[in-house]
This record gives sequence, structure tokens and C-alpha cells, in this order.
Amino acid sequence: MISFLIYKAILVGVIFAITLFVAAYSTYAERKVAAFLQDRIGPDRAGPFGILQPLADGMKFIMKEEIIPNVSNKLLFVLGPSIAMLTALMAGVVIPWGGSLTISGETYTLQIVDLNIGILYVFAVVSIGVYGIMIGGWASNNKFSLLGAIRASAQMISYEIGMGLSIIALIMMTGTLSLREITELQAGGVGSDWNFWNVVYQPVGFLIFLVCAFAECNRTPFDLPECETELVGGYHTEYSSMKLGFYLFAEYINMFVSSAVISTLYFGGYNFPFMHNLGLDQNLITIIGTVVLFGKIGFFIFFFMWIRWTIPRFRYDQLMNLGWKILIPLAVINIFVTGLFGIF
Repeated sequence: MISFLIYKAILVGVIFAITLFVAAYSTYAERKVAAFLQDRIGPDRAGPFGILQPLADGMKFIMKEEIIPNVSNKLLFVLGPSIAMLTALMAGVVIPWGGSLTISGETYTLQIVDLNIGILYVFAVVSIGVYGIMIGGWASNNKFSLLGAIRASAQMISYEIGMGLSIIALIMMTGTLSLREITELQAGGVGSDWNFWNVVYQPVGFLIFLVCAFAECNRTPFDLPECETELVGGYHTEYSSMKLGFYLFAEYINMFVSSAVISTLYFGGYNFPFMHNLGLDQNLITIIGTVVLFGKIGFFIFFFMWIRWTIPRFRYDQLMNLGWKILIPLAVINIFVTGLFGIF
């Protein structure tokens, strides 16, 4: 029992550290990808190839003066970024990061908690994240911040419906809400036990989920809540120092978690082709599977960045039309089609 608790504590610490590391270096990757697409060099001063740039940015955030406006609600002003950061970190708890390891006869799974309602938990936590933005924008007592917060809440509520409906079709097909069970249903071999990834069976559901993930993360072309041209800085206009850092960090953590959820639900998670036919030790297959999962996550993070520097921002009416008039009806039709295929 004690060894189990120690293992879980270590796993929580490692996943927490990896999440923060990936979020920090996503800022570096974003600037390098932007530089590559725009034929520039990007960060190259802090360390070789600018590799220490995230540390320099972090130090800058810590060293900056903490400014709390006199007219703001001080408690809620601090609470907003705290909620945004906390909910971003909580979502990764139910994601299966790998198979199981056998150490000294004991079997350990690379997942903090295997909830039988894992998908529901992710949705619940992500839904709470909008409160952090809304509270921060309102507590600033600034019109630009409030407009950004209203946009964010309207956008996230609208696109959560489409995202939820796209997942229902997947749940109808798999018959479970557990992320580990969904992953194991995609485990591939050859011959009679060959299983395709869910993206083959649910291509429309995947596309709807992907578009909604962009909107949930407030990423271009759905970054209306923080569009600089209209709202100065959006909901975090009045923020500085680490509170601003929390908001920016939360966005990148959400991007990382969204990529992990997409990889788990639709692209087999830690599974890879012919994994059971290589004749390797189970522990080695588990480690390779975890590396493969992070490779998939890395691809989707790059895809988020690629879209940002390729597609221009939507107008707000276009954003709402896409969510309510296209994605939601399409998701409902997808549910009906999945049901029909299930019957026959």
C-alpha cells in the first residue's frame, strides 16, 4: 500500500513537471515555428539556438512588478488566473500516459486515476476553466477585459456543445467513458486482432472535436477573446507579472492536454502498429508506447501552431455561425449515422 502511494506521488510529480516543461517549451516552439513560416530565425540569444528563452521569459515574469488596479475586485483579480491554471493542470489526471510496468512483481499503470467516467471528468474540468477567464475579466473593472471575458465565455459554452455531441458518437461506438478502455480498444496487431484507430470509424467526429478544441483553447482562428486589434489584450489586459504568466501558461497547458485527449480518443493513445508482434518485453513496449504518445501530442501541438500562422482570425458572427449552424447540426447527424451503423 505504501509503495503504491509512493508510486502515485512520484507519477503525479513527474506528470506535473512534464506538463509545465512542455507548456514552457511550447512558447519557444511557437516562436520558432512562426519564424520558420515567416522566413526568420526566431529566438537565438538566450543559449544555443535560443534554447533557454523560456527560462528567460519565466524569470522576466517573476521579476516584473505585481500591479493590482485600485478599482478592481482584489480577491477575484487574484482568483481568476489561479482557477485558469489549476483547472488546466487538473485535466491531465485521467489521461493514460502509457500501458503498465511490472517492477519487482508489482504492476503499475502509467495513469494517475482511471475513472470510469474519464471523458466526463475532462469535460467538467475544462468547463470550469472558463470561470477563471470570466472572473479575471470582470474583476479587472476594465471594459476591454470584460468584453474579452464575455466573448470567451460565449465561445467556450457554444463550442462545448459541439465537442460533447462529437464525443457521444464515439461513446456509442466504444460503449465506455473510460479513457484507458477507449485506448485499449484501439490496440493493434495483425490478422484477426487488427484494430483500426477510432479516427477511421469517426472521421467527422474527429474533425468536429479538433475544431472545437481550437475554440476551447482560444487559439487562432478562434482567439476572439484576446484579439489585440480590438480589445488591447482581451481579458488579461490589466494583468502583469506572474498572474499574466498564469493565464498564458494555462493556454499552453490546455493545448497540451487537448492534444493528449485527441491522441487518446482518436489516434490510439500509447498504441502503435504491430506492437504485439515485435516479441519485445512488456515493459519495453510500455516505454515505447509512451514515447509514441508524446510524438502524437507533439504533432498536434505543432498543428495548433501551424494553423495559428496560416489562417486569419474569424469575425465574431462567423465564429458563432460555425458553432451553432454548422458544427452542432453536423455532430447530431454524425450521432444518427453512427446509430444506424450500430443497428446494422
